[in-house]
Amino acid sequence: MILKDEYDTVERVAGADVAYIKDRAVCALVVLDFASLNVVKEVVVETKVTFPYIPTFLAFREIKPIAKALKKIGKKSFDILLIDGHGIAHPRRLGIASHIGVLIKKPTIGVAKKLLYGKLKKDPNPISEIISDNEILGYALKRKNYNPIYISPGNMITPKSALSIVKRTIKNKLPEPIKIAHNLANLHKRKCR
Repeated sequence: MILKDEYDTVERVAGADVAYIKDRAVCALVVLDFASLNVVKEVVVETKVTFPYIPTFLAFREIKPIAKALKKIGKKSFDILLIDGHGIAHPRRLGIASHIGVLIKKPTIGVAKKLLYGKLKKDPNPISEIISDNEILGYALKRKNYNPIYISPGNMITPKSALSIVKRTIKNKLPEPIKIAHNLANLHKRKCR
């Protein structure tokens, strides 16, 4: 894992999310133009679930469908990937965003709805550091009328840069790449029922 900025410019940002239909995982991956946040590319894949849900081991459950979607869309089609999950703000400092980032050798950011590991330096109003052993693991970002989201680098990006990228992609509750991927995965899930 590399926790420094290993990218030059950001033209396209991607988001991935996984939904479930019984023993099937549905992964949606979208690529957005970073300046306009318009969708450039999208893909939905389905795989059989091969690992049970175990807290803090999400990567082992979701890496297969995300990897399949990445293979289909092509990792050259984006500069940075946002994952619905954690990066280094994880008990083993290796959440799903870190797993994927190391696997694809690209900058990745974890964006989660709950704090899994670390302590907040102060109440997120609107930004608070996530700290463990005097190290900044990421940031909590609170927006008016919404619960905080927890941002941490996965690979090839610093905590501050991860925060900056997420702030530029957020309109409401979640960053647009993750929100669009979430909606697309759930739309596919509803069609399959």
